[in-house]
Amino acid sequence: MSGTTPPAGPRPVTPVTILAAQLDRLVGALERVDGLDPALMTQMRDARALAAGLDPYLDECTTPESDALRALAQDTASTDWRREPGGPRIHLEQEMLSGHVEGQLLKVLVRATGARRVLEVGMFTGYSALAMAEALPADGEVVACELDPEVAEFARRHFDGSPAGRRIRVEVGPADATLARLEAEDERFDLVFIDADKGGYLGYLHALLDGGLLAPDGLICVDNTLLQAEPYLDREPSANGAAIAEFNRAVAADPRVEQVMVPLRDGLTLIIRT
Repeated sequence: MSGTTPPAGPRPVTPVTILAAQLDRLVGALERVDGLDPALMTQMRDARALAAGLDPYLDECTTPESDALRALAQDTASTDWRREPGGPRIHLEQEMLSGHVEGQLLKVLVRATGARRVLEVGMFTGYSALAMAEALPADGEVVACELDPEVAEFARRHFDGSPAGRRIRVEVGPADATLARLEAEDERFDLVFIDADKGGYLGYLHALLDGGLLAPDGLICVDNTLLQAEPYLDREPSANGAAIAEFNRAVAADPRVEQVMVPLRDGLTLIIRT
């Protein structure tokens, strides 16, 4: 990570926030048009308010995050994640953080399923790992996989400042290798949260369904399955968008599972075995 200059605020990276930004630009352009029907402008402003107001209202109506989670989120947002020239070629940005509402949903899912052991594939700065750890019983454990050692150390510093942090075990290295080792060691998990490289999603899912890592009644939660609306827009997707579209099709066609896609933030798919 480079420099101490505070980064810009989070950019729109979910279907709703992208829509809100586009409507804001459209309203601004229409306000410069002479003779426009006032009723049309009212409708456009209402449409902008519908999109822009959703996430803040969800945040307002969701159980507040803990002090530890709030501090982690603030530290992530104030850190410049750009790499020095010649440094690791891993794209990092503050928008990768799961955030308050999704973190609370994961906490609710941990409690609702009675999970005692949680696996996270792709940790980033540790917000979702810490959120799930807060929901675990005292003898529960989150095993969090992270490729980047520097990011893992950032997360560990925050875990050390939280009582729930002692329930998190960080595994640094390529996730596929870590999953293979965990399976060889006969580890089993009640809930798995996947939020890593999008091209690896199908491989991670197959590793869970084909092997023994997932408990018989285990729940798989997969983040970013709407990926900025790319999977359903009629335009050429990015490599990540194409990978997510392929993943979504494969899950929908897999007779071994039942699933539901929740349109929260950038999409969260919940998967169980049939």
